[in-house]
Amino acid sequence: MTGAPVAITGLGAVTPLGASVRALHDTLSDNLCAVAAREVVIEGVERFTFGAAACTGFEERQVRGPSGVALDRGTALALTAAREAAAQAGLTGDARPVEPERLGVYWGAGMGGASSFDQSTEQLYARHRRLRPTTVLTTMPNAAAAELSMAFGARAASMGYACACASSAVAIGEAMRAIRAGWVDIAVVGGHEALLSPGVIASWQAMKVLAPANGEPRTVCRPFTHDRAGFALGEGAAALVIESLDSARRRGAPLLALLSGYGTSCDAAHISTPDSAGQVRAMKAALADAGLVPGDIGHVNTHGTGTLAGDLAEAGSLAEVFGTRGVPVSATKALHGHLMGAGGAVELVCALHAMQAARLPACAGAPAEALGIDLVHGQSPRAVPPQRHVMSNSFAFGGTNAVLIASRLA
Repeated sequence: MTGAPVAITGLGAVTPLGASVRALHDTLSDNLCAVAAREVVIEGVERFTFGAAACTGFEERQVRGPSGVALDRGTALALTAAREAAAQAGLTGDARPVEPERLGVYWGAGMGGASSFDQSTEQLYARHRRLRPTTVLTTMPNAAAAELSMAFGARAASMGYACACASSAVAIGEAMRAIRAGWVDIAVVGGHEALLSPGVIASWQAMKVLAPANGEPRTVCRPFTHDRAGFALGEGAAALVIESLDSARRRGAPLLALLSGYGTSCDAAHISTPDSAGQVRAMKAALADAGLVPGDIGHVNTHGTGTLAGDLAEAGSLAEVFGTRGVPVSATKALHGHLMGAGGAVELVCALHAMQAARLPACAGAPAEALGIDLVHGQSPRAVPPQRHVMSNSFAFGGTNAVLIASRLA
């Protein structure tokens, strides 16, 4: 069944590739990479170096939320990105042509508040100090959604989604469904993640999925190559304002693009090993939702983590939906790092840039021939003809798959 397209009227981002959407677009155009070596020392336990991508220069203590509570770094990233998106969409300022009861917040984070919780445990057990009375308010998973709701006066739904790496993609898709159903007119959507703290990093290291920082930073994370060795952990946030076309036109909001398709599925097979069949169902569902066929998609920003099992499964699902080398694909996690719960939102913004600029981001390393995908790789983006539709894939631990399709305005 085909659903009505939803307008995208505002974008915001704070990522390792830049502290705004404009900065992100500029670095993508230059095909820059934000991955760098990072050393973690956990006294008496271990010491290791891995590839990471940080939002350099971002200081969470300079960001104030409406609650007045000290913010987790991830929540501060979320507020900053959402304020940029809201300003572009015309949701801020004295004259807000928006009914608060028709404005919602749909937000995703895989491990929201994890960094603050990590710091709290160190404070309690290593330094033997009392915790702040606001610790729960800082670490709770819906902290960002609550701050955003207060910041924009959103009195409709305030929903937080925790679906691991698919969190923000699910948040965007579910908000799209809510708008189509008439439950809300406008939604501030997206996701954040800030996991570059010792305990969280050590948890990922224990799973043996972090790419070692060997050699040139651009080659640390090598999705879909034969010698891929894991992902570069990152942090960041991205936000979109989405609304019905009637609402956007009534408000005179900028029409940036259309959110035209959303599909989700669950593997229901394994908690950490992805299943191609589930991914195929999600991609086909998104295509059906948008009223499109595979040949209509001009570009896919893949989940593309750089892990052995993850890339193999996604290559198989892409081949089943689009055919062998049937669509050019990018893997921007190689450039901005794996942003976990924020990944779906950030990568949708990257896909929108690719569609608007007609230049597809490239990553280092030639794809493994056996995987059968048309991976954009090398030192420069690939110039392509103007595209009408792009897809962004998010496939998560726990088996949640979420696929978004964006389209150019007719």
